Amino acid sequence: MPFPIDIKYIIETEQEFGLIFPDIFKNKMTIENGGELMIEDDSWQLFPFLDKSDKKRISRTCNHIGLETKQAKEWDNFPNNGVAFASNGCGDLLILLPTTKNENKLSDEIFIWFHETGQMEKVADNINELNEDCNNDYR
Repeated sequence: MPFPIDIKYIIETEQEFGLIFPDIFKNKMTIENGGELMIEDDSWQLFPFLDKSDKKRISRTCNHIGLETKQAKEWDNFPNNGVAFASNGCGDLLILLPTTKNENKLSDEIFIWFHETGQMEKVADNINELNEDCNNDYR
């Protein structure tokens, strides 16, 4: 179940990666840290940011973006500069990549990374486009 998170935990993850998450993504996750997205007929579970505010939240966010990205980077064909933020349960991941102008700032664009081939496909200009498909709007 998704729940709000203090922005300080998102900032901690940014510092861990040396990357800045897109504002639209941070706004959505601040309100609802985790949850589910639909892309066509595929359900995607969002990885939360690690919330250290209490034992229950630590437990609920143990599959956090930092851990899941580190595990994804063990695959030979996962992009070195990618950040995994959701899974369809079949090995494929939704990822963010740095902007072309600044390698330390992640772009709003959302990509599917296919684990079997290492191919990537852009699926949205930002996370809100995906939420609109679920009749949720976090703007």
